[in-house]
Formats: sequence, C-alpha cells, structure tokens
Amino acid sequence: MRDEIVRRLVHASGTAVPLAYLFVPAVEWVHVQGLLIAGLLVALVLEIVRLVVGLDWWVYETLIREYEQDNLAGYFLAVFSMAVVALAFEPTVAVPAILMLTIADPVSGLLGSGELRTAKDVTVLLTTFAVATLLAVPFVPATAAVCGGVAATVADGIKPVVSGYVVDDNLSIPVASAVAMFLAIELLPSTPV
Repeated sequence: MRDEIVRRLVHASGTAVPLAYLFVPAVEWVHVQGLLIAGLLVALVLEIVRLVVGLDWWVYETLIREYEQDNLAGYFLAVFSMAVVALAFEPTVAVPAILMLTIADPVSGLLGSGELRTAKDVTVLLTTFAVATLLAVPFVPATAAVCGGVAATVADGIKPVVSGYVVDDNLSIPVASAVAMFLAIELLPSTPV
C-alpha cells in the first residue's frame, strides 16, 4: 500500500505544471508546452536506458508496476499524453484534461484496490466522474465538462489489453477527455453551470 500511495503522490505532482500556468503570471502556455516536451525527452531517455540497457534504479522498484517491467512505464505515458494534449489543444481544454490525469486518476487509484482489473467498482467510477467533471467546470461549458468527465471515467475504469499490452490510463485519460471536451464544445449546445 505504501508504494501505491507514493505512486499516487508522484502522479499528483504533475498538477504543478497546469497550476503554474494558471497562477504564475510569467508562465505562458508556450512555457508549459516547452516544459512538457523537455520532460518527454528526459523520460524517453530514461525509458530507453531502463528497457534496453537494463538500468535498475531503486526508484523503478517503487514506482513501476509489475506489468510495466517490460513495457513503457506509466510515468512516460503520462508525460507523453500531457505533452500531446498541451500541443494539440488550447489551454481551456488541455488544462482540465491534464488535471483529470493528475488529480482524478490518483483519487480513483486510492479509492480502488490499486490492483489491475478489467473494470473498477461503481462507487469508484462515480467518484472519478464527479472529480473529473468538477475539475473541468471552471474551464469549459457544463456539457463539455460532463463529456470530459465521462471520457476520463471510461478511460480510467476500463483497462483493455491489446496484444498482451495493457492500455494504460496514463495515456488514455488526458487524450480521451480532451477530445471529448473539444468535440462537445464544437458540436453540442453550451449550457451554463
């Protein structure tokens, strides 16, 4: 359980990136994009060294799950998906999508067992939906916030396995929620909160 809490705290530390954009006047969106690209390059080098060379740091034993041992680790997928979302979407969509990963996902993980399952408990899913949706409300219309919350919840709650590889929610939550919010903004009528 201790390792699970440490993993969730590392996850939540990614919240500093969008919060810096929101609350530090000198930080512009281009700075966030640059930071995420730099972080992605560092993570890529670390993953190449870990998977190809065989670097076995103690931190990997704590932060990497069993199913990630021979695959790209969740931290890399998180940085990758955050960078993709930051580059592909405006901050009004990208910020809540990133927050859904860095806040809603750790909440879900702490409420759940921390074990890899094909689907999560209904109360965990409802909590994930509520947290994800509430995170989006300050940024997008209510309809888009709900669509983003649904997408994040589905991405968090269902872990498909493709050719023996678990499609990690670190990859799917920001991308799915950003796409859902963007499409909702573009295609659905806005309703006030």
